[in-house]
Amino acid sequence: MNVIELTRQLGKAIQEDERYKKYEAACALNDTDTEIQNEIGKFNQMRQDLSVEMRKPDKDADRLTTLDHDIKELYEKIMAMPKMIEYNEAKADIDALMKSVYYILQQAANGEDPETCPAQAPSGCTGSCSTCGGCG
Repeated sequence: MNVIELTRQLGKAIQEDERYKKYEAACALNDTDTEIQNEIGKFNQMRQDLSVEMRKPDKDADRLTTLDHDIKELYEKIMAMPKMIEYNEAKADIDALMKSVYYILQQAANGEDPETCPAQAPSGCTGSCSTCGGCG
């Protein structure tokens, strides 16, 4: 079995992991939630309006301030929705899993034993070994 075949098996294992399933379910819920989608649509339109206003040679400072405030307010409203909270938690969990997978692969590619290397970078690690004084 070669590295690519093993990677495909790893991909399947990730898709069977509860964190992945939870993330996929949260994505599906948000994608079909009319209220969330409408609010995201409004948010995107407001960002576009802000971008247009910022490109104008005769910018309206009051309009820019109002748009900026309204965008931040709507963003907070969207992020406070229960389904968005659930989505963000699931996203953080799958991101942490993928970060661990990548870290183990990176350590193995740098000659570490994949069976014994840590699953997570030491705190403060940027992931770039070029600036590192060493792990542990």
